[in-house]
Formats: sequence, C-alpha cells, structure tokens
Amino acid sequence: MAEIILRTEHLCKNFGGLKATDDVSLDFERGRVHAILGPNGAGKTTLINLLSGELAPSSGRILFKDYDITDARPEKVARIGIGRSFQKTNILPGFSCLQNCWIGAQTCLPTSMRFIRPARHLREVHRRADYALDLCGLSGQRNRIAGTMSYGEQRQLEIAMMLATEPELLLLDEPLAGMGSEESQHVTALLRDLAREQTLILIEHDMDAVFSLADRITVMVDGAELETGSVEQIRNSKAVQDAYLGHDDEEVA
Repeated sequence: MAEIILRTEHLCKNFGGLKATDDVSLDFERGRVHAILGPNGAGKTTLINLLSGELAPSSGRILFKDYDITDARPEKVARIGIGRSFQKTNILPGFSCLQNCWIGAQTCLPTSMRFIRPARHLREVHRRADYALDLCGLSGQRNRIAGTMSYGEQRQLEIAMMLATEPELLLLDEPLAGMGSEESQHVTALLRDLAREQTLILIEHDMDAVFSLADRITVMVDGAELETGSVEQIRNSKAVQDAYLGHDDEEVA
C-alpha cells in the first residue's frame, strides 16, 4: 500500500458563520500528484493555507508523516519538509535568481536566525540554491535580476525558491495562473519532471494540465469534499459534472 505522507482529519475552518473548509478528511500519498478542484469559493486555497500553517483550523487535525502539525506556524511547516507556492508570485524582484534561492535555502536551516554561522552552513545554503536553480532550468540565469524575467520565468524561480528548502511535499496554488500557452506548457513540463521525485498537492484551473499531471483528484464544493478518485473517475462522475453546471469560469472536461 502507498505511504500516506499527509492526512487531514475532520478539518474545518470557519470565518464567522461561513464554513470555508467543512469536515475535510483526506489522505495524500507519497510520490503522487493530488489535485484539488472546485468552483470559485469552494475552499481550495483555504485548505492549502491550513496545510501550510498560514491559517489555524477551527477544528480537526493535520498529520504530516503521522506527526501532528495542526498548530504549527508556517516557518515550522517549511522546516519539517512542506514547501508552498502562492497564487501571486512571491519573489524578491530586486535580487538575483541565486540570491532569491539563497534566501529560500537559508530560512530552513536550524541556524537561519543567527548572524554568525559555521562555514559549512554557508556551503550547504549555496549547494541547495544551485541545486534548485538547476532543477528548474534556471542555472544559466543565476545572476539575472528576478524583476527583469518574464512572468513564467518568475513562477519557475518561485518554485526553485521552494525547492531550495528541500521539501518532501509541495503545495502549489495555481502555478499556471496568468500564463500564456507557451509559458504554461513549459511550467507544466517542469511540474511533470518534479512529480517523478516529489509529492505534489496542486490547485489549478487549467484542466488540461491537471488531467495530464494528476494521479488523484479531490473535488470540493462549498468547503466540503464532494468526491475523490482517479482522473477517469472524476471525468465521468455525474456528481462532479452537476456541481460544475452553472459555473461558466471552469469546466471539468
């Protein structure tokens, strides 16, 4: 049986009377791409924010490798091996690609808050930064200022910054948002390469990309899990098709 790397148990997040996440219990398998789909307002980003520690749940539990991280802050979540990207590019535009990745790598070292560190830690930061840039096809642009890059390249850099922390699990919130066709194809190919070695939890509106990448899909509606299954199961699900009827901004197939 596949190893469960992350699990949610009856996870809820309330904002006043609004249930943004409603009793969500999911298993995420190591080495798989698990996509989260749903109409706008379904609770997808709230779920990712809960998993990354950006939000604290109202109730329920989050287990990472059977370790309870329900109340963990984002910096602790990152240090234990969970990386996260955002809907909007989260880079330092005035810094070079290498410097951006250096900062990402440095934040996850135990001595990240010390101004004087052993030289071996600086070598480790440099190794992680170079490795991440190479994985994302940016090694030739290590000295390029991030703000001069195209939007697609900046998204690649953000993924590289996340990889510099050497996570076991990647939380990707709409990595293809705002891209043209060529850029989307390039980043989709990058995600496909990463999926060979990484566990990915993916929110994405590009259905072609989702169906080509995902091993498993969960569909959410009104903060709750509607259905979880294989790509074919979700494609052919009447409940999923009914949930998307009337939502002109998204289609399931």
